[in-house]
Amino acid sequence: MGTTQLESVPEPKYWHLKTVLSEALDHDFAVGEILPNERELAARFGVARATLRQALEQLELEGRLQRRRGVGTTVAPPRVGVAVGSARHSWPGESADGWEAVDAAEALPTAAVLKLLAAGSGSAASGSASASAVFAADQPVHTVRRTRVTEGQVVAAELLYVPAASVPGLSAIDAPAGPARARAVLRELQRLALDGQDRSVELGSARADDAKELDRLPGAPVLLVTTRYFTAGGTAAVSVATYRADTCRLTFGDEGVEITETRVAS
Repeated sequence: MGTTQLESVPEPKYWHLKTVLSEALDHDFAVGEILPNERELAARFGVARATLRQALEQLELEGRLQRRRGVGTTVAPPRVGVAVGSARHSWPGESADGWEAVDAAEALPTAAVLKLLAAGSGSAASGSASASAVFAADQPVHTVRRTRVTEGQVVAAELLYVPAASVPGLSAIDAPAGPARARAVLRELQRLALDGQDRSVELGSARADDAKELDRLPGAPVLLVTTRYFTAGGTAAVSVATYRADTCRLTFGDEGVEITETRVAS
């Protein structure tokens, strides 16, 4: 039998360079050491800077390198998995889930937020209201911001969208702003009976706000985890969590796909 088209395609230059760079990281550089700039590295390995960038991006995605604002590209520490997947049937903020409340704001939803809330509403328990009835553009939505910190480093940022109808008992007077306001929204949400949730994971690029929160460069690879929380009335809230792809990985277990956070071995 002849070779397939894929088998006859030569290895891309950047992929070969990635292998060479990976070996250099193992022998010539220490953990935390700052790499030379792109011009020096390109000259050292005799490649074009565009090829070098592709190789560096791949190594960053694999967790071998970290690129930080104002610092440069450094050698990443070895990674040890620490499970951070939440219980399958718990509200955000329950059971010491490891997230820290940052802030909460109330505003009319954008088209993108309405789309997030409406998607998956049909997956809720039977008898749920239609998306158009529950998620009207003139009804406010609470946006709760939370972060996940491990050993002093932010590894994930979350935006939790909670329609005002899901937390009717919330009072603006008790906690007008800040972390206290975020915790108040979560407490009210937890008063509802949770019927279930679904979760999806995809690879993405860090938006400017996410990159700043995660101390990454805009466009850095991230894992986007979208979780929808259902009650008998339909979708009660939607979480969009952005995990650093260089410090987190996907794991597969009996309960499906989970995010596994990574940290420096002690």
